[in-house]
Amino acid sequence: MQLREYQQKAVDDLWQWFKDGNEGNPCIVMPTGSGKSHVVAKLCQDAVGAWPGTRVLMITHNKELVEQNFAKLLDHWPNAPCGICCASMGKQDLGEPITFATVGSVVRKVSRLGHQDLVIVDEAHGINHKAEGSYRKLFDEMREINPSMRIIGLTATPYRLGHGLITDEPAIFQSLIEPVTIKWLVDSGYLSPLKSKMTNTRLSTSGVGRRGGEYIPKELAEAVDKDDDNEAIANEIISHGASCRSWLLFCVSVDHAYHMAEQLIAKGIASNTITGEMNKSDRERILGDFKSGRIQALTNCQVLTTGFDHPGIDLIAMLRPTESPGLYVQMAGRGLRVSIGKQNCKVLDFAGVVSRHGPITGVQPPRRKGDGEPEDAPVKECPECSEIVHASSIECPECGYVFPPPEKEKPRLRDDDIMGLESIRMEVTGWRWTKKVSNRTGIEMILCSYYGALSDPTIKEYLTVAHDGFAGLKARRTLRTIAEKCGSDMSQFDGDSTLSDLASVMSKETPPAEIEYRKDGNFYRIIDRVWNDDERRVHSEDRRSQDVRYAGPINTPVLRDMPVAQP
Repeated sequence: MQLREYQQKAVDDLWQWFKDGNEGNPCIVMPTGSGKSHVVAKLCQDAVGAWPGTRVLMITHNKELVEQNFAKLLDHWPNAPCGICCASMGKQDLGEPITFATVGSVVRKVSRLGHQDLVIVDEAHGINHKAEGSYRKLFDEMREINPSMRIIGLTATPYRLGHGLITDEPAIFQSLIEPVTIKWLVDSGYLSPLKSKMTNTRLSTSGVGRRGGEYIPKELAEAVDKDDDNEAIANEIISHGASCRSWLLFCVSVDHAYHMAEQLIAKGIASNTITGEMNKSDRERILGDFKSGRIQALTNCQVLTTGFDHPGIDLIAMLRPTESPGLYVQMAGRGLRVSIGKQNCKVLDFAGVVSRHGPITGVQPPRRKGDGEPEDAPVKECPECSEIVHASSIECPECGYVFPPPEKEKPRLRDDDIMGLESIRMEVTGWRWTKKVSNRTGIEMILCSYYGALSDPTIKEYLTVAHDGFAGLKARRTLRTIAEKCGSDMSQFDGDSTLSDLASVMSKETPPAEIEYRKDGNFYRIIDRVWNDDERRVHSEDRRSQDVRYAGPINTPVLRDMPVAQP
């Protein structure tokens, strides 16, 4: 069985990582639906085939993933020397060179497992950063038998709420190997695009407390699971899902999942619910009915976020507010798989998670507890004089600018926001350049704020022109391009010029008539800037008529050797 090119790249990159002499443990990051189980199979085959006598333990947290990974190995290697140790499957094989297991089934069987050379962990983000939990206990005891044992992780979401990246210290993994992106997989036809839809009903988390960075389950259920909301949500799902065949609903509690199924059934939609307490036969029967189309809607709570593979899902309803970017991506990922006749998967965001976390192509890892920069203060910037004032200010105390009243409208959610692959165009009414200093590094940078219509967001572009390396080079190239487009001459800046001088001059230049941007996590990325040629010509003539004289070559330390952008 042949691997796809990006799957083979993942395997090659992994073995090269070891060949390069890196110490510690790597983790392969691949999007949901990209075929991690094929990569696992190839890794097992390579390890045992190239180094006879090697023993491999492939572990994860649920039996569905054990079954999937075991089956894929046999697809690639029909006579593979492998076995399964999984209590819920009734199997206790521990004598083969390759063992597939749930962590709960082997954590107390380390002496029977014996010497293991390689441990492969699927859904590796489930490993605790702290020295606690089943995975950490298992690894500690296994290393007493073989201190040289290496661990390879695989995940679509290499971070944990409250802990940050899985490579942040203290950590099991020291490096992330990222062979492919969601965008490339969608563009290449390996994944189905998602299309998010703004809903009329928005679930409120007002008054819901947090524990460990996430909403407290009991309080969240009380706030969300309400009869009126449930009925309104059911009506909207039915309306949006008229052309969809397979609906998956993520709920806040088991009771909520049952209540939503009851609402849909009452409205004539064949529906059912999956819970973690169900016995094996009932669970398999319901999943079989869902995959075959005998039921159209399936509701669940914390059951089908990982390890569930049904390519036919073409509508996902998010009814579970979450502060966890990993959970958000895992839920959305259930709709990424490609299926015959499926053009895309609709995502109905009743819980506001798309607005909270942004496109799945640009989700930002959570910060570690107690780390990172402080939260932004409740302030705003005066568009006239750049004075920073309290967010509640009606008038700028510096220049007298009167702030427009805030608009009371629902957050705007474009149909394609969840993918972040389509850009947004905005007509520009003005811009302002200011010097900023990074709170984290203390390095100066330039901020350009683009203003549109009253209802448009202020698009802020940070140019790290004083940074070293590629980031600084790219920022200086961008600045040069903008300056050329708006008719400014960088040679006016001498060795005594500062970024404040630059910002003052650029603020007076003609802004682009239109920008194209894309939301990238918590920030915006400018894709294109379009100037009106007539406006630029008039502005240039006005400037020349003022007989402005420029002061020779670019000697400003920050701007020296600024490369001209290539077309």
